[in-house]
Amino acid sequence: MYSEKVMDHFQNPRNVGEIENASGVGTVGNAKCGDIMRIYLDIDENQVIQDCKFKTFGCGAAVATSSMATELVKGKTIREAMEVTNKAVMEALDGLPPVKVHCSLLAEEAIHAALWDYAEKNGIKIEGLEKPKSDIHEGEEEEEEVY
Repeated sequence: MYSEKVMDHFQNPRNVGEIENASGVGTVGNAKCGDIMRIYLDIDENQVIQDCKFKTFGCGAAVATSSMATELVKGKTIREAMEVTNKAVMEALDGLPPVKVHCSLLAEEAIHAALWDYAEKNGIKIEGLEKPKSDIHEGEEEEEEVY
């Protein structure tokens, strides 16, 4: 069961689209479920996120978490945006079903991927930011199929 906020952000997503000449663009996916999330950031000279947009291919929870993530980082500094975790996204949406928690992880990773792109383009290092994974399951051991 989805919360009213999840349904609202799914049915009326905020900040859908692209930003031309974005300061940073981050794309992440989840090969297991097929969700793909791309976040665009417009960051000013004071390192404040002036605008944030997204494009997501995925389920309703993926759209809702993308929408909420853009709302949470808009107007924030890079440092503040780094503090937007999947838990913060879930709390802002009044929770997600356990099988949809990975959508909030995608949102966090997409923000980090866009910040990484910004840092690379500007030759800066953002403290605490690690090179993002293109797939949130990257580096995990493959589960053996038992027949």
